[in-house]
Amino acid sequence: MQETIKVGLMGLGTVGSGVYQVLNENGSEIALRASGPIEIAKILVRDMEKERAIRVPGQLFTTDPYELVNDPEIDVIVEVMGGFENTLEILLAAIERKKSVVTANKDLIAVHGHELMDKAANAGVDFLFEASVAGGIPIIRPLIHCLAGNRIEEIMGIINGTTNFILSKMTNEKVSFAAALQEAQELGYAEADPTSDVEGLDAARKIAILASLAFNSQVTFSDVTVKGISSVTDRDVMYADQLGYVVKLIARAREVDGEIEAIVRPTFVPKDHPLAAVGGAYNAVFVKGNAVGEAMFHGLGAGSLPTASAVVGDIIEAVRNIHAGVRGKVLATSYHEKPIRSEAESVGKHYIRLVANDKPGVLGTIAAIFGETHVSIESMVQRKHDGNSAELVFVTHDVRYGDLQNALAMLSSHTTVTQVHQVLQVI
Repeated sequence: MQETIKVGLMGLGTVGSGVYQVLNENGSEIALRASGPIEIAKILVRDMEKERAIRVPGQLFTTDPYELVNDPEIDVIVEVMGGFENTLEILLAAIERKKSVVTANKDLIAVHGHELMDKAANAGVDFLFEASVAGGIPIIRPLIHCLAGNRIEEIMGIINGTTNFILSKMTNEKVSFAAALQEAQELGYAEADPTSDVEGLDAARKIAILASLAFNSQVTFSDVTVKGISSVTDRDVMYADQLGYVVKLIARAREVDGEIEAIVRPTFVPKDHPLAAVGGAYNAVFVKGNAVGEAMFHGLGAGSLPTASAVVGDIIEAVRNIHAGVRGKVLATSYHEKPIRSEAESVGKHYIRLVANDKPGVLGTIAAIFGETHVSIESMVQRKHDGNSAELVFVTHDVRYGDLQNALAMLSSHTTVTQVHQVLQVI
């Protein structure tokens, strides 16, 4: 058993409390796995007097992050505060002082991850971030290590538990988006301001991280095309069921002709696809590689202990590397500079729901518009709407998104079409 490695913990909220709990409850086993004991030496908090669900010795607390960064006895900084405010500066300072960094901060990594990884590589320390995507589900390390022999063709998944809970409720209990969101908030799955989740921003940050690792090229949050689930209605869920699909918020990245395509959209997923069965607040990541074929990673994507599980796994790896003298051995992986494919050039199937005049010739007019814009229809459903109108639902064959947008623009401006209500991708 080697010497004790001291850790500075930045944050004692939901995840930080879980990290403290896991390190204490499983400490003896963790020490054996890490080749030596791990001790939390200091904890950064915003409020020293706040009442907390776990008991922590008060002498560990500080409100000054540089007490952790400048402490020569601390070898590993664990950042679980989240957000951008001063965090980048603090972590860069820690790396400069030769401290390994473990973080769960997806917001920071999706924008500044490559800068942090490069700095850590140059400093010869570890920068580990398994918990930044999909909580307790191992996916970062498998992409870097276990699947390193593959050429990854596609990575996609359900990587936001809040939206998956809402869509599962809408599917299984036939409730509205508003009702499902309210229940998610009451149960603590959704924040009071759920924008980041329901508008797809959280998932976009995570797929940017995964795409960077999968395709070894820098992908940032701003490179991801994003549409959230707030426009999804019970009618869309109903039509999905009738057509053999379920609606999920899918984050998807793939390489096409040397370009990277990264998209987050509500999606019709075939009922026999593995992702269709992922319900509630669970997450899953589906990977296609040219050697492994198809693989799926499934589990709880958030929560105190599941996320802490991933954080502590990274702490153990950082401590092992310190003992072995091999810090920084696998870090920056963006050795390509692949361009980002524009949304207009993406190709795929789509679901379209619109309302049009219910009279002879209308379907012919719509078909002509689709034909003129190179949109081929795979299936169609027509239902009486109200008065003299009908609701039409189309599922296209693979179509270039720019062509689909042209078709939708022409349909929206045509006198026979009352409104184009919805467009969702289909896999």
